[in-house]
Amino acid sequence: MKTLYALSLLISASNLAYANNNTLQLEDVFTLEYANQLDITKDGKTVYFVRNRMDIKTDRKIGNIWTVDYKTRHMQPLTSGVHMDYSPKLSPDGSRLAFISNRDGSQQIYMKWLKTGAVSKISNLTNTPKALKWSPDAKQLVFTMFVPTAATAPISLPGKPEGASWAEPANYIDDVYYRADGAGYSKKGFDQLFLIDANGGNAKQLTFDEFNNGGEVSFSKDKKALYFSANRHENYLLKPTNTEIYKLNLTTLAITAVTDRNGPDQRPTVSPNGRYLAYVGYDDKQTNYENSQLYLHDLSSGKTRSLTADLDRSVANITWSGNSKGIYFSYADQGKTVLAYQPRSGKRKVITEQIGSVSFGRPYSGGDFTVSEDNDIAFTLADTQRPADVAAIKRGKAQRLTSLNDNALGHKQLARVEELWLKSSHDQLPIQAWVAYPPGFDSSKKYPLILEIHGGPVANYGPHFSAEVQLFAAKGNVVLYMNPRGSDSYGKEFAQTIHHNYPSNDFDDLMTGVDALIAKGFIDESKLFVTGGSGGGVLTAWIIGHTDRFAAAVVAKPVINWISFVLTADYYPFFADYWFPGKPWDHIEHYMQRSPISYVGKVKTPTMLLTGEADYRTPISETEQFYQALKLQGVDTAMVRIPDASHGITSRPSNLMTKVAYIQWWFDKHSK
Repeated sequence: MKTLYALSLLISASNLAYANNNTLQLEDVFTLEYANQLDITKDGKTVYFVRNRMDIKTDRKIGNIWTVDYKTRHMQPLTSGVHMDYSPKLSPDGSRLAFISNRDGSQQIYMKWLKTGAVSKISNLTNTPKALKWSPDAKQLVFTMFVPTAATAPISLPGKPEGASWAEPANYIDDVYYRADGAGYSKKGFDQLFLIDANGGNAKQLTFDEFNNGGEVSFSKDKKALYFSANRHENYLLKPTNTEIYKLNLTTLAITAVTDRNGPDQRPTVSPNGRYLAYVGYDDKQTNYENSQLYLHDLSSGKTRSLTADLDRSVANITWSGNSKGIYFSYADQGKTVLAYQPRSGKRKVITEQIGSVSFGRPYSGGDFTVSEDNDIAFTLADTQRPADVAAIKRGKAQRLTSLNDNALGHKQLARVEELWLKSSHDQLPIQAWVAYPPGFDSSKKYPLILEIHGGPVANYGPHFSAEVQLFAAKGNVVLYMNPRGSDSYGKEFAQTIHHNYPSNDFDDLMTGVDALIAKGFIDESKLFVTGGSGGGVLTAWIIGHTDRFAAAVVAKPVINWISFVLTADYYPFFADYWFPGKPWDHIEHYMQRSPISYVGKVKTPTMLLTGEADYRTPISETEQFYQALKLQGVDTAMVRIPDASHGITSRPSNLMTKVAYIQWWFDKHSK
């Protein structure tokens, strides 16, 4: 009898271990992969892409360049190694592939000869190259690189004896932008355009003035000029969105403006026949959101017109068709990323709504696509069950070309994700949401609910893979994520409902979602939890200042005090002018009315704060304010500080694990 009892315990333990192994675990983060940065051959037969994976020994994302054959779906590596190879760019003649790599310890440009397989580093640069672009004759590459300028301190201390050890000298700062999230304190200097021979050699600097020049560029048909976007206005430091399209003469290096209006003009792209320039932009009205439109500029007549004035969505990436008759572009629509084709004249058509997000941690929309000369299309394909793969459309038919995560996820029980539409309790505004159900979900049982809120605030979640959502669901939680008012992908009016009005009735939208799930009968109302990062952290802090219905909250990288935020964040000229009616000292009441710190006296919810110590977008001083205020109020409070992490906390895989583990631990601790 004892033997049978012991055997039954062993079998039960074995089944439990199998069940745990059969759902997504924290350490599985290191098994996941995703594709991005696509390029396609002229004939559409081969797609080049970056295959990203997480290296468990270095705790870093690793990227290598692979190809996949459209017909056979055969994959093969072009590069390998524990480093980042990225930004693959096929030469116009298809014989070579340029890319950037950190394989020798610094970011440099490399070249691979596709017939021979030979690889060579062709640059020896002092800073990181960005935005590679081939010249039309395949002889040269243009790129952007930061060029430092001399920084001299106004003070030099006298009297230091030879060999003496004094304190490090003071750092003198007088720049408007003196630190940037993810980059730290800035060096003096500017981004400039460079040209390098495709066979290597010294790079030639093309721009020299004190503006940030570069980004995406496009050559003229005759190869004598290139177009780029920059803010070269006198007041560019305090008006950061006012970029124009410029033309750079490659012989004289003279720069002339192509556009001239108040607003961002970006992504210049010359048509293959050289007659037209397409770009993206909008008229700046100092609102929190405007739709970016697709513009067509006739290079002969100088006439410009919008091709998407009737589209209430924001145009993102653009690519000309091979015959110059139209432009492919992507845009976000109701949480999905759509690829459309817009003729120079005529009706646009949707090509696919399946472009998959290349976001990894949370279910943000986005994705990549590329178009061949014959108008064959490759794009990233993803859904709630898989990170981004490579897919292609040939002769109107779409098919998946890779299955990068079948080995990692094929045997896992993942959360089923269901779309949900609601009407806000505030004004019946339609709100889109998604519910992730834990593996083995049984509607007759009761489950904890985690409300997970996106950042931005003008951004959007959608039906995309999310490691964080899946990990929470694997622990037995129902996870609700939503696009409350202010999110993009629903049109201009929807996004502008929070203009100078954030947070506000987005609170009602979110509570409507919580109430809708409770009404379904499978939520344990004593185990309601809420979390979110950045803009989602703002809303989480706002929520607990306006209701005590949640058993616990985790506020990640938040803004708590809009006045201190505007005066400490890295991009402060933008925040002050676009998110508020004016400077803090002129509108103190407005700033404080929208600040979660103003409602801290009402908070009763046990609250954990979680922020990167190197976060310069929502500086950790915001977190510290709320932590100390909650302590003064006697609220059960903890603070988790992620060393060396910027606003993108989860850029290192172990930090994603840390974030999820701490949030889940805090919620478990406060489960009744």
